[in-house]
Amino acid sequence: MNTSTQQDLGKLIIRIALGVLVLLHGISKLDGGLEGIMKMVETQGFPASFGYGVLAGEVLGPLLVITGFFSRIGAVLIVLNMIVALYLVHTGDIGHLNEQGGWAIELQVMYLATALGIALMGPGKYAFNQR
Repeated sequence: MNTSTQQDLGKLIIRIALGVLVLLHGISKLDGGLEGIMKMVETQGFPASFGYGVLAGEVLGPLLVITGFFSRIGAVLIVLNMIVALYLVHTGDIGHLNEQGGWAIELQVMYLATALGIALMGPGKYAFNQR
C-alpha cells in the first residue's frame, strides 16, 4: 500500500470516527435535548433560536464529514459547535482534571482538534467531492 493510499485511509477513519461520535450527540438533541441548550443560550443573552445552531454542528456537520461531501465545511461547523459548547458548558472545567487524572475537557478538545485537522487536510480520496 503506498503512502498516498495510507493517508487517504487514515483520513477516512478519522472522518468516520469524528462524524459518528459527534452525530450521536446530535441525535440525542433531536430526541428532546435541544430545550436545555436553548435555555443555556438565553441565559448568556443570546436569542433562544441560536440553540438551533447545535443542529448544524452536531447533525449537519457530522453528516458532511462522514460522507466527505463538503467535509471541510462540516468540520468547521463542528469546530464552531465545540467552541460554543466549551464556552457555554465547560468553561469552568478548563483548568481541572477528571476522576481518572485526564483533562476534564479532553473529549471536547479532541473533537475540536480532530475537526480542525479535517478542515485543514481535507477529506482525502475516499469522499464524495474531496472538498
